[in-house]
Amino acid sequence: MMRRLILLLLILPALGGCAGSQSAFMPRGAEAERIDTLFWVMTIGGGIIFVGVIAITAVAMLGGARVRRALSSEPFINGAGIAFPSVVLTVLLVYGLLILGAGARTPPAGDGLRIAVSGELWWWRVTYTDAEGNTFDTANELHLPVGEPVAVELTSADVIHSFWAPNLAGKLDMIPGRTNTLTLTATQPGVTRGQCAEYCGGAHAFMSFHVVAQPREEFDAWMRQEAGPAVPPASEAAERGAALFLSAGCGACHAVRGTEATGTIGPDLTHIGARRSIGAGMLPNDAAAMRQWIVDNQHIKPENKMPAYEIFTEAELDDLSAYLEGLK
Repeated sequence: MMRRLILLLLILPALGGCAGSQSAFMPRGAEAERIDTLFWVMTIGGGIIFVGVIAITAVAMLGGARVRRALSSEPFINGAGIAFPSVVLTVLLVYGLLILGAGARTPPAGDGLRIAVSGELWWWRVTYTDAEGNTFDTANELHLPVGEPVAVELTSADVIHSFWAPNLAGKLDMIPGRTNTLTLTATQPGVTRGQCAEYCGGAHAFMSFHVVAQPREEFDAWMRQEAGPAVPPASEAAERGAALFLSAGCGACHAVRGTEATGTIGPDLTHIGARRSIGAGMLPNDAAAMRQWIVDNQHIKPENKMPAYEIFTEAELDDLSAYLEGLK
């Protein structure tokens, strides 16, 4: 009894990993639904074959001489050992290619929307281009219209990464100097989570992102808001934070559209206050987390390219965090 209880306690955490906002077992995209179907077909089919093999093995070990002769006969070996696996594997191959749509071309977005994601050490640069050719950058958050196939262009600025949003689709490598295209079709609104699935260095495990699937009206409103310049500081503290942001040189690495900050080394911060997290999923997005990231980011996410800024006073940190939190 105790052994069964211990086994159950070991299994429960593993089962917990099969649910939630980052699970291939809870598909919220057309591609993920096909992968889920293929997985269960192969798992159930493989389980049935496994049980059959075990049964035949038991019969061969425990059966009489007549049964053993039948199992060792040439017709049985040719049928069960050659013909059966050949037919099953061929059927599964064809079925897998058909259900996953191998070789199918991705239809272009009807409104001319283009999305490009670049993997960087250790965050995600997301670039949107609308039908008029207007372009803007955001970071660590991918927004999609529900029910519409969107081709996402994937590349890398440094090493090999792998883009994986398991609730929406399979993973696809991001290779420097090459662009791979992944089709994402969100089937229901909501927020899911993705992760880099290829070891890319020290902070690889801390390189995640959110995918926000929205009805078309909400997505269009988000696009208009995100494409615009930063909102002006709404308080005296935020005004001091904006001035400090520029005087401390933060704009050399980060861009805040509509200001003198035009850096491209780090994430675009124009609307950072509207994102769900900072540090590529490392911290919640609020003023306290902003302060923590500014002074202690190397402890939170070791080896990231931003140095820890321990030069600011408590009052200056309050002003900076107020400014950044207000960039919505």
